[in-house]
Amino acid sequence: MVRLSAREFERLVLKALDGLPPPIRQRMDNVDVVVEEWPSPDDLEEAGLDDRHDLFGLYSGIPLTERTHYDMALPDKITIFQRAIEAACATRADVVKEVRLTVIHEVAHHFGLSDAALDHTGYG
Repeated sequence: MVRLSAREFERLVLKALDGLPPPIRQRMDNVDVVVEEWPSPDDLEEAGLDDRHDLFGLYSGIPLTERTHYDMALPDKITIFQRAIEAACATRADVVKEVRLTVIHEVAHHFGLSDAALDHTGYG
């Protein structure tokens, strides 16, 4: 298990977001990306999981592909769970890789890709 400071972990998340291709970044609309230590019981229920160690990230909102009347809506939310990722990683390099994969996975949900579709891309 690797432990990073909250600031260092948040920088990894920002770096992963900055590393997205510009057309993707430009199309991200009304979505906040936040870091939490662990998923809450509600987060686990939303994801259909029981163990907090199994949930690295969560997208909550209306994917771009499903938006019709979206005026005055609260932002969608991508949450990255720091301690769950750290607990699964043996090295700092593993954390960097997993943060990047998790950010890409959750951003893909914002664009309407399902878990099943992501399984075929290597980001599942």
